[in-house]
Amino acid sequence: MTEVHPDPSGSIPSPAGSSDPAQLVDQVRQAARQLQSEISQVVVGQNEVVEQLLMALFCRGHAVLVGVPGLAKTLLISTIARTLSLAFSRIQFTPDLMPSDITGTEVIEEDRATGKRNLRFVKGPVFANVILADEINRTPPKTQAALLEAMQEHQVTAAGHRHALPQPFFVLATQNPIEQEGTYPLPEAQLDRFMFMIHVDYPGEDEEVEIVRRTTTRRESKVAHVLDGEQVMRIQELVRDVPVADHVIRYALQLVRLTRAPRRGQSDLRPDFARQYLAWGAGPRASQFLVLAAKARAVLRGRTHVTPDDIRAVAHPVLRHRLITNYNAEADGIASDDLVDRLLASVKPEDALGGALATPMIR
Repeated sequence: MTEVHPDPSGSIPSPAGSSDPAQLVDQVRQAARQLQSEISQVVVGQNEVVEQLLMALFCRGHAVLVGVPGLAKTLLISTIARTLSLAFSRIQFTPDLMPSDITGTEVIEEDRATGKRNLRFVKGPVFANVILADEINRTPPKTQAALLEAMQEHQVTAAGHRHALPQPFFVLATQNPIEQEGTYPLPEAQLDRFMFMIHVDYPGEDEEVEIVRRTTTRRESKVAHVLDGEQVMRIQELVRDVPVADHVIRYALQLVRLTRAPRRGQSDLRPDFARQYLAWGAGPRASQFLVLAAKARAVLRGRTHVTPDDIRAVAHPVLRHRLITNYNAEADGIASDDLVDRLLASVKPEDALGGALATPMIR
């Protein structure tokens, strides 16, 4: 594992030699606490949302935040970018937005000395570290797809030329679950690129009192820079170095594989609720993100190993947008979160000790 030494400000600077992994994890945990403290100077509450966003950032993942207007989704994302000292770009998605408005475009430029004309690529707002895709479902699929290459490959191709995006690179999108008129739901292929779908709920009563108190005075909240881009990338490497036992990986796989219909000739091991309410199950990215997010959660809690509880804790944000429910679920008022609850109640971590999916696993 790469060693990370704290600087005088308490953040995480440059790497050096080898060291105790537990000490490195503790330093990351302290930095995460400092990040949460700075964010709380601007955003009241939403601790679980902040933690999930940090997990996504430390895993090189993207996230989509779903919540009604007025819950500080945009403010939260911009505040995180400020505490991380990263280049921030906000893209307001509208029905008339074009792909080139996001990625950039080729323009003709005349050389005054020679009189020759050349094409020059003008970079779009996607060339930043943290991209806020605000109300991403308000633009047509053609424009939504402009982010696909950037999210997956961290590059933009224009006129046959590839342009690398700055690192680290995160896309944090927002969606309004209430008003659906004039919106374009994200295709499943693009939703699958998002590591997390994070639900942002209403604040508690005491939290709302504090929100009103802060926003109705002259108070100006400022945040300090805690980490820079290089430090974030070193934390990303540290997270990927966290070991995971085989039975924990198999537990994550069982949660995912039991949402899928069996191949022809194979027995159907799915629980009854999966057969009844699921049209499509989760793909391989769900297994990958379950394990990767569990690693980040373990680090944020000061541990150098992953437990099944870490898998269970990240199951909802990883799986909720990957489980495609059918008409039976809609008729019975069953949401994907309800199915994740049932899945977690049915599959026990000890079932993974026996190896491959077998019987009898479902209780």
